[in-house]
Amino acid sequence: MRQAENYQTLLCGLTVAVLVLLSVTAGYAQPADALREVVQRFDQHRRQALQEKVFVHTDQSVYLTGETMWFKVYCVEGATHQPLDMSKVSYLEVLDMDRKPVLQTKLQMTAGSGNGALPLPTSLNSGNYLLRAYTNWMKNYSADFFFEKAITIINPFKRLGLPYLPAQPEYDAQFFPEGGNLVSGLPGKVAFRVTNAAGQGIDFQGWLLTAQNDTVARFRPHKFGMGYFQFTPAGGTTYRAVIRDADNRTLTRPLPAVSEQGYTMRVEEGTGNQLTVMVNTNLADAGAVHLLAHTRQVIKLAETRTLGRETSFLLDKKALGEGITHLTLFDRNRRPVGERLYFKRPEQPLTIQLNTDQAQYAARTKVNLSVDVPASAARSADLSVAVYRIDSLPSQASANVLSYLWLTSDLRGTIESPDYYLQPESAEVREATDNLMLTHGWRRFKWDEVLAQPRLAFPFVPEYNGHLVRGRLVNPVTQAPVARKVVYLSVPGKLLRLYTARSDSAGQVLFEMKDFYESQRVLAQPNPADSSLRLTIDSPFAESLSGKRLPAFDLNAQATQTLLDRSVVMQVQNRYWAERMMGYRYPTIDSTAFYGTPTERYRLDDYTRFPAMEEVLREYVRGVMPRKRQGSFRLVIPNSPYRDFFEDQGLVMIDGVPVFDIDKLMAFSPLKIRQMDVITNRYFVNSNFFNGVFSLMTYKGDLAGYPLPSYVVQLPYDGLQVPREYYTPRYETQSQLASRIPDGRTLLYWNPSVKPNAQGKAALQFYTSDQEGTYRVEVNGLTRDGQAGSQGTQFLVKSMIK
Repeated sequence: MRQAENYQTLLCGLTVAVLVLLSVTAGYAQPADALREVVQRFDQHRRQALQEKVFVHTDQSVYLTGETMWFKVYCVEGATHQPLDMSKVSYLEVLDMDRKPVLQTKLQMTAGSGNGALPLPTSLNSGNYLLRAYTNWMKNYSADFFFEKAITIINPFKRLGLPYLPAQPEYDAQFFPEGGNLVSGLPGKVAFRVTNAAGQGIDFQGWLLTAQNDTVARFRPHKFGMGYFQFTPAGGTTYRAVIRDADNRTLTRPLPAVSEQGYTMRVEEGTGNQLTVMVNTNLADAGAVHLLAHTRQVIKLAETRTLGRETSFLLDKKALGEGITHLTLFDRNRRPVGERLYFKRPEQPLTIQLNTDQAQYAARTKVNLSVDVPASAARSADLSVAVYRIDSLPSQASANVLSYLWLTSDLRGTIESPDYYLQPESAEVREATDNLMLTHGWRRFKWDEVLAQPRLAFPFVPEYNGHLVRGRLVNPVTQAPVARKVVYLSVPGKLLRLYTARSDSAGQVLFEMKDFYESQRVLAQPNPADSSLRLTIDSPFAESLSGKRLPAFDLNAQATQTLLDRSVVMQVQNRYWAERMMGYRYPTIDSTAFYGTPTERYRLDDYTRFPAMEEVLREYVRGVMPRKRQGSFRLVIPNSPYRDFFEDQGLVMIDGVPVFDIDKLMAFSPLKIRQMDVITNRYFVNSNFFNGVFSLMTYKGDLAGYPLPSYVVQLPYDGLQVPREYYTPRYETQSQLASRIPDGRTLLYWNPSVKPNAQGKAALQFYTSDQEGTYRVEVNGLTRDGQAGSQGTQFLVKSMIK
């Protein structure tokens, strides 16, 4: 949270600077006041709506069932891209073509990162899947903000069942007036994007026609199916675009409607570091207009101009932030009337240099890989490294951490070849980037919400300390939420864990479960006086979906042999190396009971075993006294500090599950109990307190058949993923080199956490396998200052080198 506080302090200073700038704007006192109010409301909204971004580096993008997907999660603050240690849990899902989850996992994060693995079961069908990741806090916003990446999974044990591909390709053609509007009599630029079903741009010819079939403009794409044309629309006229592809197939789409009155804005590169924003209107009394520029919701510029029919804003590009800047135009009534995106490439990304000691290696040979970063970033760089074989299986192009943070995460829709826009700048790259800004407009908020100053409500809170289990308590007859009731959640086992919560006005309960790993059985129950109420436990995974489309899966005949070869070596690996590949790195967890050291502890095997629970308690358990009241048992626990007895019943548990029917407990066989703990003073769990604690533990921690009441909710629940370590064999001796155990690895190396030394250097070593081919090294990295970088290289492996 200290990072978030520092970030807010920084932005507060930036906002004050903008307000000072507005206060000294000569000649525009009243309009400046209107803009100042927009700035203040925008800043207030930004303070309430902290943004997280998540990026996932996977070891590759095409898999076979039976293989394992390895991944590293980076979580950053949305404005600065600095690692954000706010959320301690991230959620990762694999969705099929129907947007149904087929794999789900939860990952522990520390200091804004975490890593894990997902074995891919043979129950999956071949196809393209959507990998997405997010935090609990990110569920407050649109699913479009989640990290998403297309991956391919092929099941060699099932018939492919490839979908029918229509002879006529399906094209998506969209048109975007610059600034958002076509206005009668005002010249404007219209950008376009035409893509196929896979989201890839196509080459074509296009014509803009009137209703009378007059040709107004001709156009062709510049890059990735995107480009623009210019024309002056006439009022009362409809326009349509006709597109003809390389096979002479045509497509017709209407242009957005022409407004009779309004505003247009054009952004043009000026000389030097100048950026010109031209504003036109056909309104007779437009008055003042305001321009607000913000980069990832950090205000960079706010200016006001008097508008007759035309005016312009001259912006210094040095004043804009790196990345995507939103240029928003407001009229004199503070209504947004136009918006445009502008991209400023990062000047100092994290530079990563990769070098292998050879360009070509024999099988089972050591590879020395050096990974170097600048000395200034040495102590703060966090890198993830994957080395895998390149084959002919179809793979999905995806962004690296640099292009994702600076581009993809702030744009809507599929970005084809995002790395292209971050290569060294040229006139062609600059034009393609501007077309991308014109056709992928998006912002992480709605202006009407900002200007209305609503009190933002966030149903999902950050998981500061651990996973939050969410439930809801309702009246089963009326379905009305039940507030202010205590609810218990237990995880039976040898590690005693008990969590308590109190329902809020919506009946919601939250249990914070720190260090909760693996799939376990959880039991939840309301207070026994409210046993007629119904308690449900919610899924922690997001239900909302983004609008991202997955391309149709298609496997060409040329990949058949590659698929067969890779399937064979995958099965060989699983046969000979399965045990070594399943190496887990179990986290250090406090094994003591949640109540710590008890006042009294009884290991029953050290005593004479009695067949009745009452005999055990009366004979040698001093801290618990069985009493009968009106024919029912109650257990009295002494209040040791005051040499008195608690009048009310204390907390009684078996394997961490609260027990309220003492008669049923007294009828349970003590021969199934291994240990009894007693706390003879008042004990607090969260905001709830208990008059002493009496804890019984069975031999296996599985309740040993203790009969639970019907209102107890029992369900399997997946905790956090236990970290796994990637195993790679070593061939250091002659006997290891001559081993007849086949080594079929196509993933030679995976390391999710590489830390360079003080000089910015990291020396990595691994061994090649028996598999020939070209191998690719991919590295993603991030520093504490928010510098992101990515780099790749290749080397060759041959069985014998002459």
